Amino acid sequence: MWLYLAVLVGLYYLVRWHRERQVVSHLRDKYVFITGCDSGFGNLLARQLDMRGMRVLAACLTEKGAEQLRAQTSDRLETVTLDVTKTESISAAAQWVKERVGDRGLWGLVNNAGITLAWAPNQCLTKRDFVTILDVNLLGMIEVTVSLLPLVRKARGRVVNVSSVAGRLSIIGGGYSISKYGVEAFSDSLRRELAPFGVKVAIIEPSFFKTNMTNTERVLLQVQEVWDRAPREIKEIYGEKCLASYVKLLSEHILPKCNENLSEVTDCMEHALTACHPRTRYSAGWDAKLLYLPMSYMPTFLVDAIVTWGLPRPAKAL
Repeated sequence: MWLYLAVLVGLYYLVRWHRERQVVSHLRDKYVFITGCDSGFGNLLARQLDMRGMRVLAACLTEKGAEQLRAQTSDRLETVTLDVTKTESISAAAQWVKERVGDRGLWGLVNNAGITLAWAPNQCLTKRDFVTILDVNLLGMIEVTVSLLPLVRKARGRVVNVSSVAGRLSIIGGGYSISKYGVEAFSDSLRRELAPFGVKVAIIEPSFFKTNMTNTERVLLQVQEVWDRAPREIKEIYGEKCLASYVKLLSEHILPKCNENLSEVTDCMEHALTACHPRTRYSAGWDAKLLYLPMSYMPTFLVDAIVTWGLPRPAKAL
């Protein structure tokens, strides 16, 4: 019995491996629009697809970021400035894309633009802290997608949304995990909605990688800013010792150990755009595959125990 089971499992992975190696034809004729190309995953993916010969339309937040990207790529790559929190900016970018792709449509839309604010207890944050991050990571992504869907449908193309392991497992307060849970939900509904049109939707779920969002100095500065403006009673509940322990946890044990190999993420994005049979979800990083993903399926009481075991305790905790 176990031998038959092993053979079946082996055949399943062999067929899966064969299907995933099949590549879409005429890639050099296909357009891909990527948001958040100033740095990080978006910047690397734009250069990676450009080297492969695809027609990359890269959206950057700043003109400086766009100039630097153009200097590193071929003449095929074109850039546009885009602020995903502003409807007028999204509308202008969508029209710009439409003028370039014409009747071919847009083969790939990669929603990569994102931010993170201080990882802090929810009680230390204001509504504005949550709104700011949701505007970029979730609402902006939704508006960009809806604006470009007619072009993606025309090409029977792909939508690739960048989520996170934080969209599977919420470890600390703040709007980041909330936004990524929203990305997961939106992507799931969009995948089912667009399947009849031949459009495929993929979700990228990276673990912790070394980008501008995980820059140690930047993150610690944000944490200190949140703490400084927190109400006095909240400061008394948590205490300076708790803050110091939290800062030490971030600066010594989490942020310095972020994965520096960004291609682990961009390779997943590229596969989602170029494979005949892309996956629905891509877990990027071994800690995502071996730690965070399995934990997301564990019983809640067990996950709570594991997560809270490593977090600093408030001064006035029971």
